[in-house]
Amino acid sequence: MSALPASSREWHLVARPHGWPVPADFALRETPVAEPAEGRILVRNKHFSVDPYMRGRMNDVKSYVPPFKLDHPMDGGAVGEVVASNAEGFAVGDHVLHGLGWREYADVPAKHATKVDPDLAPLSAYLGVLGMTGLTAYAGLFEVASFKEGDAVFVSGAAGAVGSQVGQMARIKGASRVIGSAGSDEKVKWLVEELGFDAAFNYKNGPVRDQLREAAPDGIDVYFDNVGGDHLEAAISSLNVHGRATICGMIAQYNDTEPTPGPRNMALIIGKRLRLQGVLVGDHYDLQEQFVQEVGGWLAAGELKHRETFAEGIENGVDAFLGLLRGDNTGKMIVTV
Repeated sequence: MSALPASSREWHLVARPHGWPVPADFALRETPVAEPAEGRILVRNKHFSVDPYMRGRMNDVKSYVPPFKLDHPMDGGAVGEVVASNAEGFAVGDHVLHGLGWREYADVPAKHATKVDPDLAPLSAYLGVLGMTGLTAYAGLFEVASFKEGDAVFVSGAAGAVGSQVGQMARIKGASRVIGSAGSDEKVKWLVEELGFDAAFNYKNGPVRDQLREAAPDGIDVYFDNVGGDHLEAAISSLNVHGRATICGMIAQYNDTEPTPGPRNMALIIGKRLRLQGVLVGDHYDLQEQFVQEVGGWLAAGELKHRETFAEGIENGVDAFLGLLRGDNTGKMIVTV
């Protein structure tokens, strides 16, 4: 085996954020690197993912995924190259997807690593369009929201990693109309001109309810929620009878320090017989093979487009995460180590 580096830099959470996280809540620290023990591999990370759900893991509350520990490295999706292996089936030079991001070198249990092919798609794609975010979009639209041809679909946070895929998948599968909301006129233009959305609006330009009604005069059948708050309330008003909503994220309230008021029109759920259901990607890994095959085909054919926003250098990892919470990214936010 080639000589390993003496140390690796990794991001630790050092304080629980109150409201919006600040740089002082994090520290970039050096830790020693050792040969991997039996059944483990050492991976030099090339890219790691920063995602909105990570904000929730910074709070010390019980949730579907354990909170980050203070003074420990944070984790999340990453892709990299195996530089040392003590596990059958993995060789130096293999490329793998795993869950120990936020660091330069990761000592990974081989059973938690998946080989990926850099010739099939750029490595970063396995963190986004062909990874967890893509599968979230696919499962959330087709399985949770029971999308069918002819449905009118509204996606909030539509220029983000998940939302931009949802809208395109709906279009490819025959939606009657695809509408998106985003936080800048530039993102709105991208959705309509590049991704093929039928309509999109900047939620900062006026009440969401009014803009959605204008964009979808005949109502909507499916709502994919990445935002919550006024977007969810507007969608409930616009959903047709037997409409379905997939609740994927509520980024509008992740940094609130007080409880957020719920939609004021929830009585409409009864008369319209609406179905609102949460989605967690971990429930849908049975779709993985079908997802990679179908979405890989759309990518190869040029039917599905994806954009990535890169932050260069591990030292910019926290800035990238804070930028994601502000909506600085278009498509998937990725840190190149």
